[in-house]
Amino acid sequence: MSTMTKVIIQGLTQSGKKFRPSDWAERLCGAVASYDKNRRITFHPSVSLATYENVKCVVINAELEQEDEMLYNFLIDFAAENSLNVIRAEYFPTEDPDDA
Repeated sequence: MSTMTKVIIQGLTQSGKKFRPSDWAERLCGAVASYDKNRRITFHPSVSLATYENVKCVVINAELEQEDEMLYNFLIDFAAENSLNVIRAEYFPTEDPDDA
């Protein structure tokens, strides 16, 4: 079992409202993506899209804080500026903890 911690940015504000626009998670992941030599988008390996209980989330491998502090801070600052819920967990709720 991995002990990698996840940082989950939920598409819910701290007041419990769904965050808008509805494609915020895709936009955020796209903002930290790059393009390969064939001009195809390549998402960052430590940042992924997820949905949990019909709420969009951006899941960050917590190791990103050590690997690329500026990128990590960009994502966390986005959550803070928009009053989004941020949760630290050992694994994303829909993952099998033995595979995380």
